[in-house]
Amino acid sequence: MNIHFVGIDPETDEDGCPTVWVDASTDDLLIQSYEADDDTTETCDKLSPARAPIPPGETVIRIPKRMIPIIRKACDELDPRLR
Repeated sequence: MNIHFVGIDPETDEDGCPTVWVDASTDDLLIQSYEADDDTTETCDKLSPARAPIPPGETVIRIPKRMIPIIRKACDELDPRLR
């Protein structure tokens, strides 16, 4: 694995800290964030184009708006490799 750190929630309290990494070997984003509450997860499940409930091993996560620049930075790092 070739994983590197991209950024952490700028308002982190270093306890609950949404974080973004890039796996350069797979061109995947790795995101640690808050698990969505049950109501949000249920709504996302109902609105999903998939015809099955959210499967085991997957979940809906909530990423704070303030982390959008960090997500963009991670996407920009991966973009040249996807062309």
